Amino acid sequence: MSSASLFPAHRGQMEYRCLGCEARYGIEELLYTCPACGSVLLLADKAFDQLKKTPAKAWRELFDARAATRVTALKGIFRYYELTAPVLEPEDIVWLGEGLTPIIESSPALVRALGGQKTAFKNDGQNPSASFKDRGMACAFSYLKALIRTQGFTEILAVCASTGDTSAAAALYAAYVGGPIRSVVILPKGKVTPQQLAQPLGSGAVVLEVPGVFDDCMKVVEYLADNYRVALLNSKNAWRILGQESYAFEVAQHYAWDLAGKAVFVPIGNAGNVTAIMGGFLKLLELGIITALPRIFGVQSAHADPVYRYYAAEPDKRKYEAVKVTPSVAQAAMIGNPVSFPRVKYFAEQYARLGGAGSFQVVQVTEQAIIEGMLLANRHGHIACTQGGECLAGLMRARELSLIDTNETAVLDATAHMLKFIGFQDMYFSNTFPPEYGVTPRPELANKPEAVIGESEKDTLSPEDFTRAAGEAIVRRLGLAARG
Repeated sequence: MSSASLFPAHRGQMEYRCLGCEARYGIEELLYTCPACGSVLLLADKAFDQLKKTPAKAWRELFDARAATRVTALKGIFRYYELTAPVLEPEDIVWLGEGLTPIIESSPALVRALGGQKTAFKNDGQNPSASFKDRGMACAFSYLKALIRTQGFTEILAVCASTGDTSAAAALYAAYVGGPIRSVVILPKGKVTPQQLAQPLGSGAVVLEVPGVFDDCMKVVEYLADNYRVALLNSKNAWRILGQESYAFEVAQHYAWDLAGKAVFVPIGNAGNVTAIMGGFLKLLELGIITALPRIFGVQSAHADPVYRYYAAEPDKRKYEAVKVTPSVAQAAMIGNPVSFPRVKYFAEQYARLGGAGSFQVVQVTEQAIIEGMLLANRHGHIACTQGGECLAGLMRARELSLIDTNETAVLDATAHMLKFIGFQDMYFSNTFPPEYGVTPRPELANKPEAVIGESEKDTLSPEDFTRAAGEAIVRRLGLAARG
């Protein structure tokens, strides 16, 4: 196919749809909640049914052909333009290399360690800012560019609350788009890793700290969005959700559009990603691009588990309540009142209706299991963050509960790069976790550097003798055999 034939002809008719009162609104301005009832919004294409006129086989062939495109506007998440935000013009689309992150099958050794369970990690830490948040930001900032062009905005203050990853992504994309966009991030003081804090600072964002946890920051940002002209960039922003649906599209394409026997594990956090992933798979099913839904397992730490508690109750006794969080190594998921819970409930009901019993479930895991899940994954060649460790812990818990069997392939969401959360690995190895984490390191899992030769001894040796002494010390440590 030529580049011209790959470029989308379809233009949609997007609108906001309220999950509460079902009101509908145009997209001429950025809305976060329903002006009538305050409920969360989804974005939908009123012209979506037109896409059904194209055979499913043709959609699969088109998306596969776009994998080789040189057209910048069709790279990354916009490979799936018609399913994402088909109101954007090419000049508005932002692409920084996000999307198309690899799915890495686990090594035979890890499969054996998991009792024969086939697993694979989707490494979303290989996005530009090293987390999955870039998927949503690419879509959200593309929409902001469109607003600037069509509405003549001369200043947009882009604001987000964050435990780290959202702020890094928002600041990066704001810095790239530039122009009238200024980036401000609001962080919980002392609750963000040094690596994550460095990212928005490096991108030039204004970084403001608030005492408390993410939920406190989110309330401040919601206050600003309700009363002042700001662009809120948390997952309350429905454009973010659209961009994150690309995760589902990529998983389906990786498995040649055959998702039978697949189970996707996702940390819940603020519930935007699990919402988007369910929504993405449902779109593919509606168009016949896939013929079976993969199962979805949401995972939450016992230290921040409101969604687990909701689904653990009998259906007629379910009542959603926010929880007070306690410190978690899955820091990005340490959220006691996910703003996207209404979306989770909405999509989970559709998912269960179309996928059957057990197609959507939530499991709870311990902090010990999360950090040791990260260590287990990375000792077998992955680059999983603590949230990736949370997913592996979720898989192991699902196996304990007989919720999954070995004929299924578990796709685990590693939401960020492990280097963002390396401090938790150091705390485990050095046994310095504060008591509130509830983690007791196992000495046999500790891995520390070992001195080969002392500084004082080196000072007494000639360069040649030092090389020989250090080399022989390594020989003794490793038990090396001389060449025959």
